[in-house]
Amino acid sequence: MNINKRYIAVGLVIAFSLFFGLAAHADESDEATTFSFSQPIQIPGQVLPAGTYLFKLASADDLNVVQIFNADRTILYATVDTIPTERPEPLDDTVVALAEQGAGQPDVLLKWFYPGRETGNEFLYPKQKEKELARDKQLTIESNHPTVSNSDATGAGN
Repeated sequence: MNINKRYIAVGLVIAFSLFFGLAAHADESDEATTFSFSQPIQIPGQVLPAGTYLFKLASADDLNVVQIFNADRTILYATVDTIPTERPEPLDDTVVALAEQGAGQPDVLLKWFYPGRETGNEFLYPKQKEKELARDKQLTIESNHPTVSNSDATGAGN
């Protein structure tokens, strides 16, 4: 009887180890990425204060909806619609495109590309705002900020 209980206990330990090992290596389907902004940044519908945020796809089924959370994923600031946008070649780092609105105005987040992907997300703004942004100076920033897996995003210290 004791031997059977030991085998069951060992089997459960192995099963839990495999489960947690798989969870720690979550796939990249949500493209979760942390961004730190040293100044306020405008996204569709609001301005985020300077700080660190987690951007991720809302669903693997709809790659055009992006959710923006605080760094530890406890506050959802926005769920925004995007459209696909292309770039000539994928880069190993995260890339964002911003529009500079001028003195006293926050930069506007235009595009986000996940590392290694040619297709990214272009944020949608009202038509009048898009016309204004088209006249603004645009910057492309390549960042080697680490991406995060699902398990990393829910942990403390991000």
